[in-house]
Parts: sequence; C-alpha cells; structure tokens
Amino acid sequence: MDNLIIEATRYTPAIYFDFKTDELYIKGESYAENVMEFYAPVISWIEEYMEYKHDRYIVLNLELFYFNSSSSKILLDIFDLFETAAVEGKNITINWIYDQDDDTAYEFGEEFKEDFNLVFFRLIQKEKKSG
Repeated sequence: MDNLIIEATRYTPAIYFDFKTDELYIKGESYAENVMEFYAPVISWIEEYMEYKHDRYIVLNLELFYFNSSSSKILLDIFDLFETAAVEGKNITINWIYDQDDDTAYEFGEEFKEDFNLVFFRLIQKEKKSG
C-alpha cells in the first residue's frame, strides 16, 4: 500500500499518512467548499489501511489552525473510524495539537476527546515561539 500524500492549499490541510510508520498527519486549514469531496480519498485510504493493519499502533497527529463546521463533521467521521478500529483491538492515539494562545482549538479538542472512549486522545499544547 502506498503512502497517502496530499499537499496543502489555501483552503485544505496537508495530509500525509506513512504506511510504514503508521502515522497520519493533518496540518493546516480546512474549509474547502466541498469538504466531503476533499476528504473522500482520505477516508477511503484509512478504510483500506485498516484492512491491512490488524494489530498495529496507529497515531493521528492533527494540527488544524482553522476548520469549518463541515470539516468538523468529517473529523468526527475519521475519529469514528479509529474508534471502531480500537474496538477491534487496534491501539490508536489521536494527538490534537493546538497553539498555546488558541482557546478555541483547545475547546474543540476537549469536546472531541469527550466523544471517544477507546482511542487515546491527547491534547498537546505547542510552545510559543520566542523571538
């Protein structure tokens, strides 16, 4: 299975899923006009990936600076896929990465975290850059 690589645009995040290391990165902004169309290949890739990986440790690193309500729904769909995988015995970690000064991102992370019981959902605060 090939890695999943989608370059960031003004309206969509960069997505990189490394098949060998079992790490998924989603970073940037997510407010495409057709969010479902943008994320459809990502969800398909994750579903196919889950068929291959039966007992692996999987990490999802999310660092979204802004996302709209449609993107929020897609994120829930992705988290649901991982929660189902955790029910099946996969070890899943979701790292919700947010800026120290971004209370809104932190609050969204807290809300998402409350919805999932079997994935290990961590809130990770980025340190403020000095200078």
